[in-house]
Parts: sequence; C-alpha cells; structure tokens
Amino acid sequence: MPHDSESTRMTAWVRGRVQGVGFRWWTRARALELGLAGWARNTEDGRVEVVAEGSRESCVKLLDLLKGCDTPGRVDGVVERWSEARGSLGGFVER
Repeated sequence: MPHDSESTRMTAWVRGRVQGVGFRWWTRARALELGLAGWARNTEDGRVEVVAEGSRESCVKLLDLLKGCDTPGRVDGVVERWSEARGSLGGFVER
C-alpha cells in the first residue's frame, strides 16, 4: 500500500438507489473538496462507478463518505479497488 502522501487511484462501485438522485453531483462536490481528480458515471446495471486520484488519505475519506449515511439516495454497498495513479485525470467530472 502506498504511503498517505503518495498519489493513488481508487475505483469504487456503489450499488443501491444511486441513479437519478444527484449522487454523481454529490460525489463530484465531495471529491473536489478533498482535492481529488477523477469522475463518477452511471453504469448500465444501476451502480455508480467512481474513479478518484490523489493522496491515499483523501481517497480513503471519499470512500468513507460514499459508504456513509449522508449520501443522496440509498447506498447498499461499495466495492473498491486500489491501484497506482496514472496522473492523466484533471478536475472531477460527472460522466
């Protein structure tokens, strides 16, 4: 695992009632507050996929927020994958 200050990539798949409720907008706002780059998009199976790059500490905070009870809609579960940052992301967008 990388150190807290090293850049990392976190990919999370969020399932529940997360489409059509402002979840991607909310995720973008939280990611920007944490200084993360990446995107959030709806998937065909009803989940939201979130890709975020930045410090491990900030990615962990975003992941905790995604799993929390203050999200729009209803989150039933989150699965995440960690990998090396690619550095190709700028800003945070809804796709």
